[in-house]
Amino acid sequence: MRRRSVLQAAGTLAAALTTPFTWAFAATATPPVLDRRLDRSYDGRTYTDLSAGVGAVRGLTAGTVLATFATTSRNLSMTLLGASDPTKPSIGLMVGVSGGRLQFSVRHGGVVKQNHLTRTMYDDGALHTVAITVSEAGCTFHADGRPVLTVPQASFFGAVPGLTALNVARTLDSEQPGGRWFYTGTIQRVAVWDRVLAQPEIAAQSVRVDLVDAGRLSMILNSDRPAVWLTTGDSITHGALWTNGWRSYPEHFQERVRWELGRPKNSDFVIDTGVSGSTTNDLLAKFADRVGAFRPRVVSIMLGTNDAATAAIGPSVFRANLRKLVTNVRALPDGAIPLLQTPNPVDAGRWTDRASLGDYARITREVAAELNVVLVDHHAHWLKSNGGAVPLSLLGDGLHPNERGHLMMAKKMIKDLRIHDPASRVCGLTIP
Repeated sequence: MRRRSVLQAAGTLAAALTTPFTWAFAATATPPVLDRRLDRSYDGRTYTDLSAGVGAVRGLTAGTVLATFATTSRNLSMTLLGASDPTKPSIGLMVGVSGGRLQFSVRHGGVVKQNHLTRTMYDDGALHTVAITVSEAGCTFHADGRPVLTVPQASFFGAVPGLTALNVARTLDSEQPGGRWFYTGTIQRVAVWDRVLAQPEIAAQSVRVDLVDAGRLSMILNSDRPAVWLTTGDSITHGALWTNGWRSYPEHFQERVRWELGRPKNSDFVIDTGVSGSTTNDLLAKFADRVGAFRPRVVSIMLGTNDAATAAIGPSVFRANLRKLVTNVRALPDGAIPLLQTPNPVDAGRWTDRASLGDYARITREVAAELNVVLVDHHAHWLKSNGGAVPLSLLGDGLHPNERGHLMMAKKMIKDLRIHDPASRVCGLTIP
């Protein structure tokens, strides 16, 4: 099995969404005007003063600023790289992390020229690379080698006159002479180019590179353009009966996206076309009605529980069907994004006809790896969370997730799509 498949099976998000990385960064066509390999931990008070090099970035009206980091807190407005005039208030450029979100702000004379944050979050303790590119066309955030947010504003270092201070892990101004917006965590590197790097160049400078589809999912979440999210599958996605009146996992996900992410994401739509008893054969036969008719931008598929108990659908047919479903999703108008989810494990002692379900989860992982599809691996996650045993307390009848099981699946899906915030009602919800 290939490395990505093995890591996905272990439930490692970094491997499930990204390709392996090396610290031997590829050289760009022109070297950066500023490049510091720091490999240093910051504790919310410490910083690195690079002011001697501020002349290299002062006056730049276009270019790229990049940082590789791993956070150890969820503080607001933590600086990765900050350039400022420390003799005046609220003047400067800052690339940072705010409550887990990537932030880029430019301020001058009390005027906020731009201040944008992603909705996707990067405070999971893993190393990430953020690159901000600015040109006349606008500003684009890149995370782990993929574009995740584009805005029309195009302010860069040159939009702020009088820059004399340049710091890693803090920002200086006259209101806080000792610094503000300190950072906690590791910063491996900061760099600035005097030109806009192309996406392959940014990927080559990143410690890891997300799957194309992972970047596209982040772009949808960060965009203000309305999107249709469609979840489909069998009775588990349907949320039939065993939720005991609580929300199913698609409903929890809907609340997180359509309400908690704020306007205008409330104009996104989350549609559930799961049908109790469904198999991959059924979804292929009804694909136009259950998927295509809704013109989705994202299609989540969770199947296998009934396939494992259907004599006419063995592992080879299931694999072929799953591949065909991914192909069908990608052939939809506007290039819809497939998202595969493994089903939860079941009590094989009560459901002997599903004893091979683990094989179907494995096939789902393998298809995701082969076709570069983002995977949410509930099967591995449930087993790992319970020492390798099936967590029966999450099941209503030994097969269908109960309200606790659905909540666990929702949180896993939300976390893997990088919109997990423990302060949210959905992410912080517990069921007694």
